[in-house]
Amino acid sequence: MPEVRIAREAGACYGVERALQMVESAADEKSGAVHTLGPLIHNPRVVAELAEKGVDAVDAPEQAAGDTLLLRTHGTAPAEEARARELCARVLDATCPFVKKVHLAAERLSGEGYQVVVVGEAGHPEVEATLPHAPGAVVVGSAEEAATLPRTRKVGVVVQTTARRALLADVVEALLGSAEEVRVINTICEATAGHQAAAEELAREADVMIVIGGRISANTTRLAEISAAHCPLTHHVEGADELCREWFEGAGVIGITAGASTPASQIEAVRAEIERLVG
Repeated sequence: MPEVRIAREAGACYGVERALQMVESAADEKSGAVHTLGPLIHNPRVVAELAEKGVDAVDAPEQAAGDTLLLRTHGTAPAEEARARELCARVLDATCPFVKKVHLAAERLSGEGYQVVVVGEAGHPEVEATLPHAPGAVVVGSAEEAATLPRTRKVGVVVQTTARRALLADVVEALLGSAEEVRVINTICEATAGHQAAAEELAREADVMIVIGGRISANTTRLAEISAAHCPLTHHVEGADELCREWFEGAGVIGITAGASTPASQIEAVRAEIERLVG
């Protein structure tokens, strides 16, 4: 029977666990309707479970007027948060504390006269919530994009919390060719870095890797990319029901890792199903 290993760091991070505790407490109070501004986290199965408990995701504060509204872990633009506080009976801020550090770093750099560059994925909710904190900030997703920026005297860099360190290093190197001064505030989350290092470590030893998490989750996608670079038989799944027996034929070591929005219960369900399939 193959050995099934779980990465030494995997699954829900502090920010996600905090947000889930907040929303569950709010729902348990039964003091009126509870909503989240956008999906609370990038895990469709958890979002569906919340909906079953009566907590739905809304697109705008107007849809939660008079009710309780939780701000998502990825952060919210200041103007939208202000509107929520005007319209809603109660606003609970579930923004990840590490995301808030990105906002503060962007504000500081902008206030000191730097052209702010946000290294990350354009259109990602976290990045979109960061941009208003530094008017004129630009998003860069690769070294190639960084190389096309106009020459600037002072560039200040912040990073999407789920970005890869290698991406940050490549972008900074490219920026050094077009700026006299480059100041970097490394806002990559420690949990993200730990998850990525542990995934790489396990992928080097595994015959098959299973990466658990939402397909729209940036940090889970990064884990899948890292795993695939060292273990070609890497599969990204959202739950145990997506596993296939043939994936594990001939495997000696099966590795499991999971994104920051994946609760322990989902990891355990996948582990148990793998053991059933190969048993």
